[in-house]
Amino acid sequence: MAEPIILGIESTCDETAAGIVQGNTLLANVVASSMDMHARYGGVIPEIASRAHAEAFVPVVQKALESANLDLSDIDGIAVSAGPGLAGCLAVGVSGAKALALAANKPIYGINHVIGHISVTQLQFGAIPENALALIVSGGHTSLLQVKDIARDVRIVGTTLDDAAGECFDKIARLLGFPYPGGPHIDRHAKLGDKNALRVPQGLTKGNAGKQHPYDFSFSGVKTAVARWIEQRQEQGEPIPVDDVCASLADSVADVLSGKAMKACKALGSDTLIVGGGFSANSQLREALLAKGKQQHVEVRLPRRELCTDNGSMVAMLGSNLMNAGVEPSPLDFSIDSAMALDQIVMH
Repeated sequence: MAEPIILGIESTCDETAAGIVQGNTLLANVVASSMDMHARYGGVIPEIASRAHAEAFVPVVQKALESANLDLSDIDGIAVSAGPGLAGCLAVGVSGAKALALAANKPIYGINHVIGHISVTQLQFGAIPENALALIVSGGHTSLLQVKDIARDVRIVGTTLDDAAGECFDKIARLLGFPYPGGPHIDRHAKLGDKNALRVPQGLTKGNAGKQHPYDFSFSGVKTAVARWIEQRQEQGEPIPVDDVCASLADSVADVLSGKAMKACKALGSDTLIVGGGFSANSQLREALLAKGKQQHVEVRLPRRELCTDNGSMVAMLGSNLMNAGVEPSPLDFSIDSAMALDQIVMH
């Protein structure tokens, strides 16, 4: 029996995306970003993003179907990000997906897009082994999740207590004069700098705090320390060694993320670490994870860079897992959840 064909729709932030998968085969992946509209404001403006989703929804879905040489009637199920994310943005994507499901009489799954970042790696690496660990890193999330069963059982191991890693990078990037989003600029400059040029604190890694929160993260202190260092140099009229600041920041954050992920793998007996989220495109993090994974005999599954950021294929892939596992579709009146818990896989 042929694998079901799933259409996935993503609209949690500033990307309107549609992807189509069949089994572990990607048939289409179309993304329309409104990032340029937000750059002048230094961050995502929810109202602008919501309007951009409304304008892009139909063209993006049409293009995905055309790319896969399919009609809507050929689709076996629809998956859509129901949370977490910006409420107005989620509402556009979910409303559009429900209209498609109703019109074509197809089952619909309102999924957790963070868990979608885990499932998208199946397009590269195949099935997710039992008891895998996942590190999700993005502008809004820094979390460690234990994946017992991608369709039924995902557990929270650790999360950020304040700023996410990507959020920390964006704030420092703004101080350094980089345009939004700042992560790629820090990545590029970090390759040219001295990672030992300044001492960057590593939150929740030492003392009682480290013992109480072995798998949690905190980047607020990192942001504050680096920001103060930059401001002091500016007050004294001294030049800012941009490359060195970026290298030191990137190395410190990568060390914490990779170190805690490997510690959790060892504690939970997992030999597979799946990485996802926009920040997983960061060069320093990828290098640190691969190096420590080799040392600890942990297979590190890093998605291709185009699959790191929000996309429709990750939503479709999770929907495919749910349908294959026989999980009941979401009722047509399911609601969005902008603060959806990371251990909730699908809306019921």
